[in-house]
Amino acid sequence: MNNLEKKLKEFKDKFDELERNLQSADVINDPKKLGKLSKEYNEVKEIIDHSNELNKVSKEIKELNESLTKESDEELIKMTEEELQILYSKETELNTHLTDLLNPKDPLDKKNIIMEIRAGTGGDESALFAADLFKMYSKYAEAKGFKTKLISQNKTTIGGFKEIIFEIEGQNVYGNLKYESGVHRVQRVPETEKSGRIHTSAATVAVLPEAEEVDMSINQKDLRIDTFCAGGHGGQSVNTTYSAVRITHLPTNIAVSCQDERSQLQNKLRAMTILRSRLLAHQEEKRRKELSDNRKGQIGTGDRSEKIRTYNFPQDRMTDHRIKLTLHNLDKILNGNIDEIIANLKAEASKEV
Repeated sequence: MNNLEKKLKEFKDKFDELERNLQSADVINDPKKLGKLSKEYNEVKEIIDHSNELNKVSKEIKELNESLTKESDEELIKMTEEELQILYSKETELNTHLTDLLNPKDPLDKKNIIMEIRAGTGGDESALFAADLFKMYSKYAEAKGFKTKLISQNKTTIGGFKEIIFEIEGQNVYGNLKYESGVHRVQRVPETEKSGRIHTSAATVAVLPEAEEVDMSINQKDLRIDTFCAGGHGGQSVNTTYSAVRITHLPTNIAVSCQDERSQLQNKLRAMTILRSRLLAHQEEKRRKELSDNRKGQIGTGDRSEKIRTYNFPQDRMTDHRIKLTLHNLDKILNGNIDEIIANLKAEASKEV
């Protein structure tokens, strides 16, 4: 038994075990445990499904090759050879994908994410663009079957966001969206602009792999926790209890505030989730910087100051500056159709390793 067969057998055994566990009363009655095991089950199932599909294609190739040795009709030989070429191509593709699933290049790829979008230069127009980006990622997540959950928001009076933080849950979410971190620039005529001049605004996006307690252990002595009254739009107080929470990690000075939940405990739990994820992202950024010296190029997944993309409305054009990719039809892109962009970013990143 070679290494691949051994690994696949281990995954098949794991699959059977997960199937049994998911039917147990202990798991069914524990939503947290059920969610975690269901996600693991789907990941293992994807590997098993790819393995079965690969075996099916390999069997078809073998049968067609055997039939070729017995065939004398030239037209049938030609048709069989054409079919074999398609199957060989499919076999290679399945092999490559299965290898990637069994040996992920980045173990964080399968993580859920916390995404933070903040308005940058451009005032109200920047806040409106932040709302456009939130819609783009929400629509993308919906199309992929991912689940989006709002964590906190700071809305403007005209419908934009000064800041919005949300979670996206699903399979390989970080692997798909990790290259979205950076400065996104927009060039368009704002609705409030009477003279028709094109304005340039920007918003920053941060994509953090969601960190669980097992990923990121935090010493409670390193934390300063402050509570305050939750505030509404424009700074008015919306309640008189100290339900809002700010947690500062003293060694890194990373601070997280959360006030959207009803109770102090809920806000504290939310803030700790974000803090763990920011600390994990901070560690990963340091690691990437150390590795970057050994790479010829780098598209980056962590530097929020890097201008990565421009959305030009007058020219109906999106340009990703890291990979020199230009696409048109901005309406389609801002409605979540970003698969082509992500595929090109992944392809370029794989060249750098």
